[in-house]
Amino acid sequence: MKLNKLTPNFAVADIRQTVQFYRENLGFELVMAVPVTQDGVEQQLADDKEYVYAMMKKDGVELMFQRSDSFCEDITLAGAPPVGASVSFYMEGKGIDAFYAELKSRNIRISEMKVTWYGIKEFYLKDNNGYILGFAEEAEN
Repeated sequence: MKLNKLTPNFAVADIRQTVQFYRENLGFELVMAVPVTQDGVEQQLADDKEYVYAMMKKDGVELMFQRSDSFCEDITLAGAPPVGASVSFYMEGKGIDAFYAELKSRNIRISEMKVTWYGIKEFYLKDNNGYILGFAEEAEN
């Protein structure tokens, strides 16, 4: 099998809150959402609906979010996983200094930025569900 891409699917407590966090804090855009009725795909969240799934994108990164109960139904091997993770989702990009400064001004759990021994400038944050996101850029020499 040839693999083409990896798109993480996060089990989350609330789709609307998660979409709002990623949109407002990290600049992700909603690609699509599936209401709890699972009778279609929508490109924006309606105020009067609950959702079980959303896909979001920023630049070349796509993330999927699925409400925990729906996640367990669809991915039966998952059992009843806790929301949050013991892994980090590491993203490389450009413009880390400005992005970090913007995030520091918000009420977000964020680490200090550092330059690693292997020459990468990086920091981590926890999203509203407890997932750890890493952001990195090659440090200038």
